[in-house]
Amino acid sequence: MSAYKPADLIETDIDAYLLQHQHKSLLRFITCGSVDDGKSTLIGRLLYDSKMIFEDQLAALEADSKKVGTQGGAIDFALLVDGLAAEREQGITIDVAYRFFATDHRKFIVADTPGHEQYTRNMVTGASTADAAVVLIDARKGVLTQTRRHSYLVNLLGIRNIVLAVNKMDLVGWDQATFDAIVADYSAFADRIGLANFTAIPMSALDGQNITEPSTAAPWYDGPPLMRWLETVSVEDDLQSRAFRMPVQWVNRPNLDFRGFSGLIAAGTVKPGDRVKVLPSGRESTVARIVVLPGDLDQAVAGQSVTITLADEVDVSRGDVLVGADDPCPVANQFETTLVWMDDEAMLPGRPYLMKIGAQTVTASITEPKYRVQVNTLEHIAAKRLELNEIGVCNISLDRAIPFEAYKTNRDLGGFILIDRLSNRTVGAGMLHFALRRADNIHWQATDIGKDVRAAQKGQKGRVVWFTGLSGAGKSTIANLVEKRLHALGRHTYLLDGDNVRHGLNKDLGFTEEDRVENIRRVAEVSKLMVDAGLIVLTAFISPFRAERRMAREMLEDGEFVEVYVETPLAVAEARDVKGLYRKARAGQLKNFTGIDSPYEAPENAELTVDTTTLSPVEAAETIVAWLERG
Repeated sequence: MSAYKPADLIETDIDAYLLQHQHKSLLRFITCGSVDDGKSTLIGRLLYDSKMIFEDQLAALEADSKKVGTQGGAIDFALLVDGLAAEREQGITIDVAYRFFATDHRKFIVADTPGHEQYTRNMVTGASTADAAVVLIDARKGVLTQTRRHSYLVNLLGIRNIVLAVNKMDLVGWDQATFDAIVADYSAFADRIGLANFTAIPMSALDGQNITEPSTAAPWYDGPPLMRWLETVSVEDDLQSRAFRMPVQWVNRPNLDFRGFSGLIAAGTVKPGDRVKVLPSGRESTVARIVVLPGDLDQAVAGQSVTITLADEVDVSRGDVLVGADDPCPVANQFETTLVWMDDEAMLPGRPYLMKIGAQTVTASITEPKYRVQVNTLEHIAAKRLELNEIGVCNISLDRAIPFEAYKTNRDLGGFILIDRLSNRTVGAGMLHFALRRADNIHWQATDIGKDVRAAQKGQKGRVVWFTGLSGAGKSTIANLVEKRLHALGRHTYLLDGDNVRHGLNKDLGFTEEDRVENIRRVAEVSKLMVDAGLIVLTAFISPFRAERRMAREMLEDGEFVEVYVETPLAVAEARDVKGLYRKARAGQLKNFTGIDSPYEAPENAELTVDTTTLSPVEAAETIVAWLERG
């Protein structure tokens, strides 16, 4: 048994210790701030001083400190946290490192988050579940841009318990004037972002000053050391007193005689006999049982994971939310949000992403970026896109209505992530502010004449034939020949050509990535209407991005979207250069030209591929018409 124990009670009465440990409260907190402010060192010191290091770990730490440490052979506490080889080599934190420790008063889970701007997304991940934040500042450097960025995000993510840890005070001679100036500077910024309260503590993580015990080096400071603050800060909230909310994470059906709905209660209390509503459907029922191991509960409260059974056979699915029938949360499909962009590839308005909110996943697109926030000055700057680590306020539209609450009211029903549909990368994290009123004023008007009736009148199946390929591939030429042939066969068609729609419908759009996305979105919406009219719609667009072609496909029903890849090597397309566009692009006169300085993403599963190096336009058109007629 190690000599480094969290409490002497372990040796004398292990059962009593375990019972005491079971009933301790848990505090989740993060350390954040700029590079080299001492975050990893602070956590290492907390682990060391709380006696949560085993003898073999201490021996390894001492050996590593001599080998790769930054303290001249003395113990380098940062090595307890920085486990990646790249972190140890560079003396920085890259990944989010989670560590558990405990004292006689409380249990802790701490997340050590990176200080570099490029890893801001990792910091957001660590902060998303935290109850408190320790914002470190190097006393020699004062408040830096990354200090402001992390503080802005901490406040944005709803963390209200904050310590301003002015570290490395030993390197400024424990000068009170230096400490007071830093606190004043930070206070001014905190006031501007609405960060109401924080506790400032002067310390030296390396020397252990003001970490677990008050420092004699700062007689002018009469506040608590960091550990005492962590042990005593209140993390209680009013979630239990709010209206009942429980996102359904799992429909529990172990046998034919039991059907329950499992999840973590996000707010409120619930008892058997309570009337509840299922959102978004609005169906109501009564709670029959609250099931946990080892037995049923008479009441469950926020923070508990339970299985609820209902008195009626009500349709409930994963992602639905059980709420109090007399106080339900709103349901909407358009919102104003704050978005933190976390991907190297920029956020583009109109591009569809997957939104994961609670236990459900929906399709979302940013409809209107309002502005991005310059975190150093808090200036609102007009923006059409968000780049990596930028923070912006955007309107967002979903493919269906969801139950929600504002993030500041309920993290579980107001926080979300965005996921790239093709790569499954998490690209953004956001917070819902409120539903847009426009959504309340727009309703779907049912009509008596439907798509099938219109198509039957024309004796055909309405569909979109989507031609895609490089400029000069022959899309427009082949599409025109296909339409002529279909017309001769008595089919009702319409051709939407990429150049022609830019004379009217899309005359306000340029050729940036954002405008290209919007160009395709509008054409897809028009195509959908034409299919609804029973027409065969032919579209000839470069449409270089798979995400937008997939968006167009998913607007339609199965079998209504036919992707035709007009395959032509870049060298062949450029040699044709019918419009002289490649020549201009090569000369730098035409920016964002597909194939030159903007990418083309070839289809991966097109219904048809025609190779224009082996087929003439007429042969390609006949191949397509034959395929369509067979279908």
